[in-house]
Amino acid sequence: MATFVIEGGHKLNGSITPQGAKNEALQVICAVLLTPEKVTISNVPDIIDVNKLIFILGELGVKIEKIASHTYTFQADDIDLKYLESDKFKKDGSSLRGSIMIVGPLLARFGKGYIPRPGGDKIGRRRLDTHFEGFIKLGATFRYNKDENFYGVEADQLVGTYMLLDEASVTGTANIVMAAVLAKGITTIYNAACEPYLQQLCKMLNSMGAKIRGVGSNLLIIEGVTSLKGCALRILPDMVEIGSWIGMAAMTKSSLTIKDVSWPDLGLIPRVFEKLGIKLEKRGDDIFIPAQDSYEIQNFIDGSILTISDAPWPGFTPDLLSIVLVVATQAKGSVLIHQKMFESRLFFVDKLIDMGAKVILCDPHRATVIGMNHESSLKATTMTSPDIRAGISLLIAALSATGKSTIHNIEQIDRGYEDIDGRLKAIGAKITRID
Repeated sequence: MATFVIEGGHKLNGSITPQGAKNEALQVICAVLLTPEKVTISNVPDIIDVNKLIFILGELGVKIEKIASHTYTFQADDIDLKYLESDKFKKDGSSLRGSIMIVGPLLARFGKGYIPRPGGDKIGRRRLDTHFEGFIKLGATFRYNKDENFYGVEADQLVGTYMLLDEASVTGTANIVMAAVLAKGITTIYNAACEPYLQQLCKMLNSMGAKIRGVGSNLLIIEGVTSLKGCALRILPDMVEIGSWIGMAAMTKSSLTIKDVSWPDLGLIPRVFEKLGIKLEKRGDDIFIPAQDSYEIQNFIDGSILTISDAPWPGFTPDLLSIVLVVATQAKGSVLIHQKMFESRLFFVDKLIDMGAKVILCDPHRATVIGMNHESSLKATTMTSPDIRAGISLLIAALSATGKSTIHNIEQIDRGYEDIDGRLKAIGAKITRID
């Protein structure tokens, strides 16, 4: 288990380029299984979760070549389906939640897809029902081995149909779309997720020869084709990492430029930080955050306390609520954070309270933050990272705190953030990794 030691209270300065989007990478890398032809993907983030998925594809028989920094070619022309039923796969697949998205393309192309119950963040229930109900609607037979927690779907031929998803699951939509592109006939998916990363997947599939309409909306119409060809794709910058850098600049009173952010794909993110009083300047495709000694939370028009909550796209992403909560601890004013999607994601606030933050955890989904307006700094402490987003939030808190903080289990942070300590050092942070 590795550890970060952070000496807080130092200002950051300079520019940072966000990594490729983790959530997009997990989807589009799984999509290479849909064709025997070569697929080139660039701007692939070098993080644990993505590297695990690439490893699993390699074990499955995909030919993988790293042709440049953050650029890979994949060719799935000789797949070993026996690996899917091996004990090794049951171990490999269970350590990564994103592995669930290999099921759709395998089912579509080879008529079978298996997966152990996937792991990932311990942030509450994350159902797989949407995925498998979609596959069943397309004509697959579902089976579940309760003793081994092993799922499987099989079908001689998937057939297009209409389906109304019970939730706008991003990974569920991605999985069903990847299955439907090779199904016979037309598939209509209503209440589909429409995040930019899902849009990227659909655009990738269309460039491979798929016929998907309604991209960017919650109604997707997919006309099945018999085969797909290779393509090239560049992954978008990671919007969650961009929000994390905004939070770091605000908490450390720093001036920072975030390069090449793809503004059209940020949605509500800039506006939510502006509601916290943080100044952002759009400079071409960059974000410039000037140094601020104070930032004041806006109330609603009627004077009531601001509430920030998560929602499916184009609502505010749940992955940034933890960061927003930490940033609010040093704002002027108060805010209610409402985490609707996951019932365990706010439990890390006890660490912030230990550091001197004024946070009231109302219930598993809501926390009220009374900002201290930088008049009283957070105090250094020893913490353990419970998940990716809570981990980066605690790191942001430590960067602003007085004294030396220690964060254990930083592998959780490494799952979603590439070389975070090296990149922080480059802009002035005092951070040491101890393995």
